[in-house]
Amino acid sequence: MNRGDALYTAQPLVSVVIPAFNASIYIERTLRSAMRQTYTALEIIVVNDGSTDDTAKLVEQIAITDSRIRLLTTPNRGVAAARNTGIDASSGPFVAFLDADDLWHPTKIEKQVNALTRLSPRWAAVYALHYIIDENDDIIRPGTSDIARGYIYARHLNFKYIGNGSALLVRRDVALEIGGFDSSYAQADIGGCEDLDFELKLAARYYMEAIPERLVGYRKYPGNMSSNYARMGQGVLEVIKRSIAANPQLPSYAAESAIALTQRWAFRQYRKARNLRLSIAAAWAIIKNPRSFLDFLWHTSLRIIKRLRAAPKPGMVRGKQQLHQSKFDEKIILSPIRSPEGDARSPHLLMRLTATDIELSSIYENDERPDLPSSESRHKIA
Repeated sequence: MNRGDALYTAQPLVSVVIPAFNASIYIERTLRSAMRQTYTALEIIVVNDGSTDDTAKLVEQIAITDSRIRLLTTPNRGVAAARNTGIDASSGPFVAFLDADDLWHPTKIEKQVNALTRLSPRWAAVYALHYIIDENDDIIRPGTSDIARGYIYARHLNFKYIGNGSALLVRRDVALEIGGFDSSYAQADIGGCEDLDFELKLAARYYMEAIPERLVGYRKYPGNMSSNYARMGQGVLEVIKRSIAANPQLPSYAAESAIALTQRWAFRQYRKARNLRLSIAAAWAIIKNPRSFLDFLWHTSLRIIKRLRAAPKPGMVRGKQQLHQSKFDEKIILSPIRSPEGDARSPHLLMRLTATDIELSSIYENDERPDLPSSESRHKIA
């Protein structure tokens, strides 16, 4: 099926946007995972973000075999600007984002479109769960199994349910309405969390649906964006602070808990990066807040106990085969995730945040929300 045929099927067209910078190692596998979707009404837009390797050449070769693929080439401006270029060039009522080193299960788009088309326009997006995969597509471990649906802004601000940029399918008009992705993070050298910023803008204004299945292979390896721990820690903190500033209707307790949770996460990233300056600054921010410090000690103790329990017993060899469950490919057998909604480590906070989301959703219904950027204003930050 070519792109023109897709426009005239009963299925709404889904525009797949793949930002790619020096992605030659993985781009073929990523494209194949998009091409083999059971949902065929796709246009696949690869935005070559100033690559200096063979990314463009490889995409052109694959595009010969599938006319749904289009290649756009721009100067290197970062993942946010590349995604915005793809949104601008898209034709479908739905847009799905796929990072150039990640993979999709063949049923991902079909399940997301089926879920979203059954809902009213107030439901702007749907996300799926994920596995963490390595350079060889082997599953290292499952990602989070916590989900929330409906109006989830306060909960998402605290618990960050989605977890990666390849999990989301969104209505195109809404993506334009909220201003697309913010490229100012990359300009400040704290890029890598633009997807969270985008998700929070969606969640502050619209409802979100969730597919309780691991349909994304989220790749982590030395050298990719998510492995830059110091930058990710700084980026997530800045995202949370900007989101709180943009949503003054949020109760102070929800804002404070989001900052505290994010500071603890950032502290762990700085330690992984062995950045003494940032680690000390984050530790001091935690210590200054007695409640946050006690929570930090409690959760640190729980993680240590969990690691000790998971440690191999004497005489056991914990090798690669034990860690890797299987390949993330079309043969993987999926099963729905059945777990309590939210973060089980903080049940009291979850209950309180859920109540807050119910209250905030009433503000949404009454259309008393603060103004958000128009589609024209996005070009000022793209």
